[in-house]
Amino acid sequence: MQSAPTPPPAPAPSRRALLTGLGLAAAAPLALGVTARTTPLGQPADQPDQSAQAGRTVLLRGASLVLTMDPAVGSGPLGAIENADVLMQNGTIAAVGTALQAPRGAWVVDASGKLALPGFVDTHTHLWQAVIRGGCTDRDLFGWFQGCTDPQRGRLTPAALHSFVRLAALDAVQSGVTTLVDWVDIFSYDLVESYVRALAATGVRFTYAMFPPKPDAVLVKKVKKELVDPVPLGSFQVATHAARAVQDLNRAHWEAAQDMGVMLNSHVLERPEQRADDPIGVLTDIGALGPRLLINHAIHLTDDEIAAVAAHDVRAAHCPLSNMRLASGIMRLSEFRRRGVKFGLGLDGGTNDSSDFHALMKTAIGLQRARTTDAGVFPQVDDVLRMATLGGAEALGIADRVGSLTPGKRADLVVIDPAALNFAPRFDWVGQIVFNGRPENIDAVFVDGRALKLGGRLVEVDTDRVVREAEAAATRLRATA
Repeated sequence: MQSAPTPPPAPAPSRRALLTGLGLAAAAPLALGVTARTTPLGQPADQPDQSAQAGRTVLLRGASLVLTMDPAVGSGPLGAIENADVLMQNGTIAAVGTALQAPRGAWVVDASGKLALPGFVDTHTHLWQAVIRGGCTDRDLFGWFQGCTDPQRGRLTPAALHSFVRLAALDAVQSGVTTLVDWVDIFSYDLVESYVRALAATGVRFTYAMFPPKPDAVLVKKVKKELVDPVPLGSFQVATHAARAVQDLNRAHWEAAQDMGVMLNSHVLERPEQRADDPIGVLTDIGALGPRLLINHAIHLTDDEIAAVAAHDVRAAHCPLSNMRLASGIMRLSEFRRRGVKFGLGLDGGTNDSSDFHALMKTAIGLQRARTTDAGVFPQVDDVLRMATLGGAEALGIADRVGSLTPGKRADLVVIDPAALNFAPRFDWVGQIVFNGRPENIDAVFVDGRALKLGGRLVEVDTDRVVREAEAAATRLRATA
């Protein structure tokens, strides 16, 4: 029997309409009324209290444990506070402490029995690669390029791309990611426009790292000015592939990044075969080594190269799940840490297959222990939680805004429900966040003080439709092969 055709996606709004709408939503007053109103956090997001999304003052009441990641706010290296409240006003963390007074008109969210911490910072991903999830499972990096990414990239249409990026970005949000850096080698302006529109509509804080295939400062500036800058939560980087064969292109990318005052973002030595590219040497020669350089993977660096990276305050993204899947190797985290390099964790798009940050943290610990046969090796649980939050923000140069629940920073946080079969009973909640947690334990996600997930469900998102439209887009792409 022939199945009913999947309806085509609804027409996307114009760029001006979308970006204007997002700006207005970010600026809208969020007061619920003249008196405080309490909502149980586990309440489904489609209940009447969802109207609280229009409010700008939210009091998270009575979380059993808050990990602020700021030792000046709480105790220990993770800044822990038991039975604490978090007050969010005008998109910022206004206060963290016990028995905070609810401001007049605040939305009071009951978080008793829950855990709260800063949202996860994904320092390296490729969202469009959701179209090839689970693909090329027997390939290394180069085989995966040949069999999965290269064939699919050339078939992308704006509508299909929008579906895949929306799907992956929402998956990241529901998994607790509040900030992500998307390294994108999608070239035509109409595709870039569709990509940024999809990202902006999810409400996640994002950086669009654009790889121009040729020296084209005009296009780069156009994308930044017209597409990314109007999005309140959007920022921009210039992406590159550092290699001797394209050193002139790398130089042009670095010059464009300098001109715009943004970071340069490069893949570096993911595979041992890339030693011939001499990426660190190239980045040194073009003058890019410094705090405005983010290097991804950085697995096969020599001692001297790690020392050079550290001496120049270069930042790094560690992608353990992807590196494991593609048999790329294991980043020498202890050496990076010993030399003071700032680094965070990255999901790395299609080669991670999902957006499970708990699995990413657990793998970051496990791979180092497997490599060294030492259970005491860096990172430990406290270390990896910091890497997933404040460490990632430091690597991106945005730790003054996000990464910890420090009063004055933006209100990006997640709430975890430990009352689940995979999590309970309580033994060591901090350890359980890393070793037991899964995306379904993420009960709420706030970005800039706005709830994107409540009661375990994405707010105002028809997930069935998102999946259905991505499936339909993938089917159409396969039909053109």
